[in-house]
Parts: sequence; structure tokens; C-alpha cells
Amino acid sequence: MPVLDLLPAAPEDADAVRSLVRAAYAPYVERIGLEPAPMNADYRQAILDGAVDVVREDGEIVAVVVTRDRGDHLLLENIAVAPSRQGGGFGAQILDWAETRTRALGHDEVRLYTHEKMVENVAFYLRHGFEITGIADEDEFRRIHFRKVCRRDTDQIRRAP
Repeated sequence: MPVLDLLPAAPEDADAVRSLVRAAYAPYVERIGLEPAPMNADYRQAILDGAVDVVREDGEIVAVVVTRDRGDHLLLENIAVAPSRQGGGFGAQILDWAETRTRALGHDEVRLYTHEKMVENVAFYLRHGFEITGIADEDEFRRIHFRKVCRRDTDQIRRAP
């Protein structure tokens, strides 16, 4: 798979972003018993806030990521991949991109959360080095919170003895 080219979403992308997110999260509605929060987010405002980046293939949006700079960490609010493109490595590459962005902001940590019944997501984040920091009832959702400490480039330099 080629390296993803994530670019900021434009205001005219709001409907396509919302449609992709709704399609990506639709399988969880029955399991959870209600629509996951990302299905009802205000993507027009998130785009205006500069929080939404997208991957396009042949002009079509095939992946979405919503991030928020929280001052001391990057919150990875949402990753959504078009159902036809799931399982192709987009999620892992988006996590790598989020870590790079975290370091570029001068932060050491990326955080995220997912519903506890989204067991595929829980396993995915654990496989990619995230650790669980807590489980909480928030709004109508039981969420598992994760974090990953992102090593700075200077942390990777080995000093000669």
C-alpha cells in the first residue's frame, strides 16, 4: 500500500465525510444499541476548526481522521475508513500519521477512546502500542480510554560509548 496522503478537509467535504463516517460505524449500532457518537458529530464545524483530515483516491474520500490539539497531547477523536477499504492498512498508517503530528506539535502523547463493545478497535489499538488508561461511562457510552507515548526523534538517537 502506498503511503497515505492526508490533507485537510474542505468545507464542501462535510457531507461526504459524514456519509463515510456513518457507513464505517453502521455495523456497531446494533451491538451498542444506539448510534456511536461519531455518527452524529458536526463535521462542518470540525472542518472549520481545522480538525478533519482526509485521504482521497480518485477524488473520492476513502478515510477520515479527526484530531484535536489539547495543549499537552493530541486527541485522536475519530478514525473512519470506507467499508470497501477497511482491512487495507489505512488505520495503521493513520495512527503513524497521528504520532508524527503529535511530535510536530511538541507533545509526547496521543490519546483516544472507543466504546467497550467495539472489541475490534480495542484489539487494534492494543496491537499498535496503546495502553488502556481507564474505562468510564460518558454520556450514553461506556468508553475505554487509551494513550500512547510518542518517542521524540532525539529519544531514538543512540550515544556512542
